[in-house]
Amino acid sequence: CKQEMLQKKNAVLVDGVILNGPIMDSKAGEKFVEEACKIIMEEIVQKADDVTEKVCEWQAPEKLKQIFDLEMRDTGECHQKILQLCRDVIKYSVKTNHPRFFNQLYAGIDHYSLVARFITEALNPSVYTYEVSPVFLLVEEAVIKKMIEFIGWEEGDGIFNPGGSVSNMYAMNLARYKFCPEIKEKGLSGLPRLVLFASEECHYSMKKAASFLGIGTENVYFIKTDERGKMIPEELEKQVQRARKEGSAPFLVCATAGTTVLGAFDPLDKIADICEKHGLWLHVDASWGGSALISRKHHRLLHGIHRADSVAWNPHKMLLAGIQCCALLAKDNSGLLKKCYSAEAAYLFQQDKFYDVSYDTGDKSIQCSRRPDAFKFWLMWKALGTTGLEERVNRALALARYLVEEIKKRAGFQLLLEPEYANVCFWYIPPSLRKMEDGPEFWQKLHQVAPIIKERMMKKGSMMLGYQPHRGKVNFFRQVVISPQVSREDMDFLLDEIELLAKDL
Repeated sequence: CKQEMLQKKNAVLVDGVILNGPIMDSKAGEKFVEEACKIIMEEIVQKADDVTEKVCEWQAPEKLKQIFDLEMRDTGECHQKILQLCRDVIKYSVKTNHPRFFNQLYAGIDHYSLVARFITEALNPSVYTYEVSPVFLLVEEAVIKKMIEFIGWEEGDGIFNPGGSVSNMYAMNLARYKFCPEIKEKGLSGLPRLVLFASEECHYSMKKAASFLGIGTENVYFIKTDERGKMIPEELEKQVQRARKEGSAPFLVCATAGTTVLGAFDPLDKIADICEKHGLWLHVDASWGGSALISRKHHRLLHGIHRADSVAWNPHKMLLAGIQCCALLAKDNSGLLKKCYSAEAAYLFQQDKFYDVSYDTGDKSIQCSRRPDAFKFWLMWKALGTTGLEERVNRALALARYLVEEIKKRAGFQLLLEPEYANVCFWYIPPSLRKMEDGPEFWQKLHQVAPIIKERMMKKGSMMLGYQPHRGKVNFFRQVVISPQVSREDMDFLLDEIELLAKDL
C-alpha cells in the first residue's frame, strides 16, 4: 500500500511518513458508528423502561477481568470485535435508566437530553470563546438567565462546571476572593485564619474544597442540626461569635437545600439574617434540592434562597439533564467571577477580535476545555417546557409520598422520619427480629440486614437501592425517587422485593 502511494503523482514522503491524502478510512468509520448506534438503540434506549431487564449483570472484579479482553495491543482489532466489546460493556454496566435503579441522586433517561449529548459528542466543542462555540455560549447564557429568574434574583452571573462539588469549590473561592481580593496575587501567607460554616449534614465536598483551597478542614466549623437534619440557626450564631473571639476571620456560610441522605432543607431565611448581621457570604448548595424551584407546589422548600450570594444547582439530578449538568450561580453581576478566575491568556482571549469579546466567557472558569453541558438542559427544556419539568418534580415527590404511606402499612418496615423531599429513609426489620427487645444487640443485628439485602438484589439484578449508617443510626435504606419512568407499581415492587430477599434473615 505504501509503495502504491509513493508511485502516485506528487507523492510526498517526510521522515518516512506519506503525507498525501488522509490516513483515516472515513467510510469504514461511518459504518462502525451506524452499527454502534443501532446497538445503543436496541440495548439501552429501547430497553430503558423494560422492568423485565436486569438493573445490572453483577460480576466480581476478577471475574469481569476474565470476561473482558482489557489488554491494549500494538495492532488494532476488527470492527466486529469492537462492536462485541460495545455490547459487553452495555451488558455488564449498571442500567441507571432502569425504572428500578434507586441507588443515587440521579436516574432515568431523557431522550431530548440524550440527543443533545449525541450532538455535542459528535461536534466535540469546547466552550470558552465565541469563535469556537457560538451557539453553545448563547445557550449557556440563556439557561443561566432562566435559572437566575427561578432563584429570584433580578440579575446575576454563572458558569456550568463538572459537578456540584466543583460548584461548591467555586463558591468557596469566590467568597474568599470577595473577602480578601489580594489573595489572588499574594496567596495565603498574609491572611488571617479564615473560617467557614456548614451544617453537619452538608456534602463532603465542603471539606474537600477547604483542603484543596488551602483553608484547611479544621477551619470548617460544622453546625449542629435538628432531628430532621436542618441547620440550627442559633448554633450558627454561637459558632460565628466563637470564631470571632478566637481571632479568626469568618467569611462564608454554606447552607444546604436538599441534604444527600435525609433530603433536609436548611432554614435559609434565618441563616441569611445571620449572614447579613455578620457580613458573611451565603452559599446555598442546592445541587439536589434546587430543582424544586421549578415546582409552584414545592418551591417553598427553598424559601429565602433569593438572599443567597451564590447557589449550586444540578439539573442532572431531579430533572434528568444527564450527567454532568451543574451550574454555579452568583448574585453579583459586576464581573466578580471573571475577576476571581481570569488569567487573561493572550493566545485565547485577544481583545482585538472582530466580534464582541464579552461573549468569550471562558476566562471566568477554572477550566480551559469545558463541555457544553447547558445544551442538554436547554434542549430538554425547549422540548418539555417549564410545565413539563415541573410535572417531573411533582410526580417524583408524589411517588415518594405514596411509598411512605405504603411503608406505614407494612409489618417490618419503619421510617426514620417523615420526608419533605424525595429521600425516603427506612429500616426493614426481618420477622426474626420483630419480637426482639430494643437494645444494643437488636441494633447490632439490624445493622447487618441492609447489606445482605443489597448484596442479594445486586446479584439477582432486580433493583438497586442505597443504604448507609448515619449519625449514630445503624444501616438503613435510602430510597430516592427521580425518574419519570418510575411508577406506583415500582414502589410496590420495591417493598415486595425487600420482603422476598429477606424472608430467611
